[in-house]
Amino acid sequence: MFKNHPKGLIPAALSNMGERFGYYIMNAVLTLFLCSKFGLDPATGALIYSFFYAGIYILSLAGGFIADKLQNYKGTIMAGLITMAVGYALLSIPIMSNSDNFVMLLTFTCFALLLIAFGNGLFKGNLQAIVGQMYDSPQYEKHRDAGFQIFYVFINIGGLIAPFVAPLLRGWWLKVHHLSYNADLPALCHKYLKFGEKMYDPTVYDKVLASDGLTKAQELAANGIQQFENLNGLAEKVGGSVADLPVFCNQYLDVFNTGVHYSFIASVAAMLLSLVIFIFSKKILPNPNKKETVTIEYTAEEKAKLATEIRQRIVALFAVLGVVVFFWFSFHQNGVSLSYFARDFVNTNAVPPEVWQCINPLLVVLLTPLIMWIFGAMRKKDKEPSTPMKIAIGMGIAALGYLFLTIVSNIIGFPSYNEYLKLPEIAQVALKTTPWVLIGMYFFLTVAELFISPLGLSFVSKIAPKNMQGLCQGLWLSATAVGNIMLFVGGIMYESIPLWVCWLVFAIVCTVSMIVMLSMVRWLERVTK
Repeated sequence: MFKNHPKGLIPAALSNMGERFGYYIMNAVLTLFLCSKFGLDPATGALIYSFFYAGIYILSLAGGFIADKLQNYKGTIMAGLITMAVGYALLSIPIMSNSDNFVMLLTFTCFALLLIAFGNGLFKGNLQAIVGQMYDSPQYEKHRDAGFQIFYVFINIGGLIAPFVAPLLRGWWLKVHHLSYNADLPALCHKYLKFGEKMYDPTVYDKVLASDGLTKAQELAANGIQQFENLNGLAEKVGGSVADLPVFCNQYLDVFNTGVHYSFIASVAAMLLSLVIFIFSKKILPNPNKKETVTIEYTAEEKAKLATEIRQRIVALFAVLGVVVFFWFSFHQNGVSLSYFARDFVNTNAVPPEVWQCINPLLVVLLTPLIMWIFGAMRKKDKEPSTPMKIAIGMGIAALGYLFLTIVSNIIGFPSYNEYLKLPEIAQVALKTTPWVLIGMYFFLTVAELFISPLGLSFVSKIAPKNMQGLCQGLWLSATAVGNIMLFVGGIMYESIPLWVCWLVFAIVCTVSMIVMLSMVRWLERVTK
């Protein structure tokens, strides 16, 4: 598997693995953490997540520009790791949110996320550019796709372990305080602390929703009564006292979220470990391509031909970026609507919902050698699909995954999240499905990812002009950012429409993207020859 690859590949991959481990500790719990700490609804939590996740990738464009301008990839990468470590350190401070400090604390949290996003922008694309440079020599060129697949496996080894950290620390901290975990309690606690026993008083809702009339207010009051009863029942189950609900709610939220805060200390340690690995291995990693100092005279015809080739390559790059935007919009729902789905509709008594995100990196680690073997066997017979064709196939596989979830959700009859909240606890429990549904969905998404993400990185490193490697890797990540900035749409749909309709939207998006990509394959193959 590692034969015929440059010696700098493994150290670069290990450095990236450490950074990804720290990142995925935070990312696995981010939307659920924002909701449990601040009492945000799913749509608002998804909106913050969307901007954060988009920031990570859009700032890679700035990071690539800085490295290309300074011709200092390695220094930029180290600055990124230090910046991320500071951001995670700020997130690890356990401050209880209340009505007095809500705005200030949420702003502080968003600032810490901004530091992480900026540090990631300095780090991510530039390390990928260095890996691409390793394969510029004729000796390694034909192994470029396989090299990026190996690099991608190491990313996911870090992502495989990370989702367990925060839930384990949170569960341990709850146990220390003689409490136990329940995914539904934070939202109920926040609502009770906001309204008290007036959460089922019609006059409260009548004032807020006067334009809807008393009927709507009474309906909300009935829902409030049901949620109040659910809160009492769950408080008893986790070891709390129903005699003094305000005290219990404050205590539960404090303990629940403090355990997550402590997990971010592990993210700080991971950044520092990644920094140490990079410092000790940077001598064997390639340096950026220096600008040519020798003046070469070109004829007018040669200049025109060269300009046309560069223009075609850039147009081809943007064409592929326009398609993969919609893959990331669909794939990264694993941190938004699919996380909410795991929390609300999957039986997570034994395994917390955040941990299910480890399925994706586990499948990446297990399936990558198989896919590499299949492509290798096809290459020997001269039948291996081109990189653009692989990306088109990946879009189709993602569409199948969402079609699978659409069918399951329609058969079971999953309602929207808002309708789910109106149900009594016994009905909510009855709706929960087997974890195999989530595992099946992640299987489809992971195979699609392996056809798109590492091969997309390889495609960019192949098509990018030599003096624009960092910038073009930043463009690839910026396309991911555009997809990520739309992630909040998944949170809105999850709240407001039946889940089968929500998943069908993503299936249609992926199908249309596949068709567009297939229509461009022959042209892209000609441009990249």
